[in-house]
Amino acid sequence: MPTAGRRRLALVLAACASLGATPPALQQTVLTRALDSPVSMAVAPDGRIFICEQAGRVRVVRAGKLLPRPFHEVPTTAVQEEGLLSVAFDPDFARTRWVYLLYTHVDSTRHERLLRVTASGDTALAGRDTVLFDLDPHLDRTHVGGALRFGEDGMLYVGTGENGFGVLSQDLHSTHGKVLRLRRDGSIPGDNPWFTVATGRHRAIYARGLRNAFTMDIQRRTGRIFVNDVGADSTEEVNDVIAGGNYGWPIREGALPAEGLIPPAPWVGSYLFADYCSGAIRSLDPAAPTRSELVLRTVIPGPVDLRVAPDGGLLYLARGNTDVTGGAHSSVGALVHVARPRPIAARR
Repeated sequence: MPTAGRRRLALVLAACASLGATPPALQQTVLTRALDSPVSMAVAPDGRIFICEQAGRVRVVRAGKLLPRPFHEVPTTAVQEEGLLSVAFDPDFARTRWVYLLYTHVDSTRHERLLRVTASGDTALAGRDTVLFDLDPHLDRTHVGGALRFGEDGMLYVGTGENGFGVLSQDLHSTHGKVLRLRRDGSIPGDNPWFTVATGRHRAIYARGLRNAFTMDIQRRTGRIFVNDVGADSTEEVNDVIAGGNYGWPIREGALPAEGLIPPAPWVGSYLFADYCSGAIRSLDPAAPTRSELVLRTVIPGPVDLRVAPDGGLLYLARGNTDVTGGAHSSVGALVHVARPRPIAARR
C-alpha cells in the first residue's frame, strides 16, 4: 500500500493493451463500493475478478457483481503495509484450479507467506491450503512488497520490499528488496542467477536492488518483467527486470548512472500507470518516454491496481477515503470498469 505522504506510485503495465487516443471522456462504471481496504486484484481465465482485501479476505466479482461470500480468508492482520497483498492464478488454472496468495503470516514471526489454495466454484476447498514458501522475518511493517505474477516461462515471480532497511536490497542473504523466482510448487529453479552462490530460501533471488516492489506485470509473448518500485523522496521507478539485475537501491534512485546498476526501464509497448495521490491514470508514449498523457481522472480516489478487463476495457481498484488509526487501515474501496473507447466514425 502506498505509504502516507507518497507522491506517486506507478502501478501496472497493461500487457500491450492500449486505450488509444484519449477521448474527451471515458465511461467509468463503479461495479462495487463494498470493498474493505482493497490492495490488489487479478482476472481469472473465466473473467471473474478476484480482489484482495488487506485484512485477509479474497472477494470475487462475477458478471459485474460482488459476491457476498469471500472466496477464501487467510489469518493475517492489516497493519500499515502488512496483510493480504496479492493473488495469482495457476497457468493451467482450468485443470488445476490452483490460486496463489501472498500475505503476512503473523504467528510466531511476521513474514510473507506464499499459499496455494484450490478453487471449487466461487470458494476455495476447505482443508486444501498448501504453504509453498516462507520469506525472511519482517523487521518493520513498511516496505513489504507484494507483487505476484506468473511469467511466460511458467515460473512464479514475487516482489518484495526492503522493510525500511536499504542495505538488505543488495544482500544475497536476504529476501528483502528483491524479485524472487519460484516453481509452481514453491521449489527453487536451479537456473536462478545466484543459485550456486546463495543458500536456502535465498537461492530464489532473481533480481535485487529494489526499494519496495509493490506491483509488477509481465508482458505477454515477450515475457518481459516490469516491476513498479516505490521511490523515496523524488523518483518512482518502473524497472525492466532481467535475471541477475541490480536496480540500485539504496546506492542510487532513478536514472542516475552508476557502474553495474540498471536504470529504470525505457518504455516499450503501451504503458498505463496510476497516480495514487491525484487519482489520475496516465499513459506513456514509447516514442517520447519523458512525457505522459492524461487518460482519465478516477471517480474513486486512491487507485492501487490496474488490469485489462475481459472485454478489452480497463479495470482499476481504488482504496477510497482511507482512515489510518493506530497503524491500522480502514477504507471503503471500489472496483471500477472503464469502457474501451469506441472509434469515432469519419464524417462524410
